[in-house]
Amino acid sequence: MGFGSPYSGLQPVRSGNAFEETMERLLQAITGGALRAGQKLPPERELAEYLGISRSTLRNALQELRSIGYLESRRGRYGGVFVRQQPVAQPGGRGVLDPGACADVLALRSVLEPGAAELAAGRELDSAARSHLLAYLERAEQADEGAYRAADAQLHVAIAELTASQSLVAAVTETRARVSGLLDCIPLLGPNITHSHRQHAAIVDAVLAGDGARARREMADHLAATAALLRGFLTDTKDAGAPAL
Repeated sequence: MGFGSPYSGLQPVRSGNAFEETMERLLQAITGGALRAGQKLPPERELAEYLGISRSTLRNALQELRSIGYLESRRGRYGGVFVRQQPVAQPGGRGVLDPGACADVLALRSVLEPGAAELAAGRELDSAARSHLLAYLERAEQADEGAYRAADAQLHVAIAELTASQSLVAAVTETRARVSGLLDCIPLLGPNITHSHRQHAAIVDAVLAGDGARARREMADHLAATAALLRGFLTDTKDAGAPAL
């Protein structure tokens, strides 16, 4: 695949977090310069096939990228979806992501929280503990846009609380606070929230079922989706301007 190919800088999506990884692939190609300002994206069917995702997943990602200013649609004979001439670096956010800080906290979180979920699932939970966890799950599911990230963080801490390890609770709380600071730099995306709801429910179900291995897997998959979005919005990369393929 040579430079200038419409797929230059794009890599197929490889995990179950299809929407988040699609956003990551497209954002990195745009902000890294592989997809240049004014360039037309390949037809939807071809692009979805190349990325290995459904057309509905691709449509959701393209819609979000249009809404936050990275892409635009043009009508007419030569219309289609184009990279904006001046894509905004961090639309909808309240800061700029630091690549080093992002990589550091995501690495720590990937170790802490799957282990916390597994440990919580391995404990004998009484009715009060089970009700406590379900209440935080419901709060996250019902939170509006303004309250969602706080409710999301509280659910993650509630899972750690079930381990009965105060040191682990403190570590998860501190790490989640750092993650929340990073998430405040990027916009809330509806499809990601919907996906997170499903993943939260799967994690809680595994914990309440006492299935530690599944709780660890579900939490790891959930964290991978968040990491993919954060990586996608990073713009200060060493390889900016160079094709990834």
